[in-house]
Amino acid sequence: MATATPLHEHEAEARARRPLARRMRAARRPRILFEIGLIAVSYWVYSLIRNAVPEHETHAMRNAHWIWDIEKSMGLAFEHAVNHGINSVTWLIVTMNYYYATLHFLVTIGILVWLYRRQAGRYAAARTALFSTTGVALLGYYFFPLAPPRLMTGGDFVDTVVVHGTWGSMASGNMANVSNQYAAMPSMHIGWSAWCGVIIVLLARPWWAKALGVLYPTLTLVVIVATANHFWLDAVGGLICLAFGFGVAYCWYGDHLHRLPRRAAAQRRQSTGPAQAEPEAANERPVAQVS
Repeated sequence: MATATPLHEHEAEARARRPLARRMRAARRPRILFEIGLIAVSYWVYSLIRNAVPEHETHAMRNAHWIWDIEKSMGLAFEHAVNHGINSVTWLIVTMNYYYATLHFLVTIGILVWLYRRQAGRYAAARTALFSTTGVALLGYYFFPLAPPRLMTGGDFVDTVVVHGTWGSMASGNMANVSNQYAAMPSMHIGWSAWCGVIIVLLARPWWAKALGVLYPTLTLVVIVATANHFWLDAVGGLICLAFGFGVAYCWYGDHLHRLPRRAAAQRRQSTGPAQAEPEAANERPVAQVS
């Protein structure tokens, strides 16, 4: 008489027969080494492509004046006043220079780590939104080279990094020679900070954390304007890219980020059979973990 096949073997066979796309869309606990490698390679490719785009200084200057004229026609060309006003407070503008140079990376990486550790079932969708946002921004850099206000001819903006100095900034010193200074539209400082803000507001529980989620991209907008690294319309471009990124994640995973399962299923053990993940809420469903 044939012996019964253990339940977990049936489930493993069923998962193996699923279409590849369906298995890729499943909310699952990612492999840490794969994610670290993916992030590192993706950022390297992004930087390589971004900096390889022809700078076209003449075209970038023309676009900058065009953006500036649009903002003037709207009565919202406030960048000059903010730049000069905050530059007069040395400690504040120096702080903003370092904010611009560092938090862009530190906060984004911190949110990714938090998602991986505490929101594993939602990590892949959030990461997909971030990567899609960043990827589509490359089209803006290629097709719309734009000089930031600090480099715009005749704009009378203060280049706060040059005036006050910011160690490690990609916008000054020798580092400026290896970074495309005319890749300003869209602003990924806004795209990434708004991604962080949305993630925190949707997924964090404490009210103070949600407040920080609103405050962070708001402060980033002030910083990019005060340091004359972006026009405020560059921020609009960043938000459009972010909307595209979340749209890609929604289409791929079939639901809004905050409605995906918070946790992946517990690791299955051969000796005891499949373990079920404990859903956090009634609308959450357990999902398989990558073995």
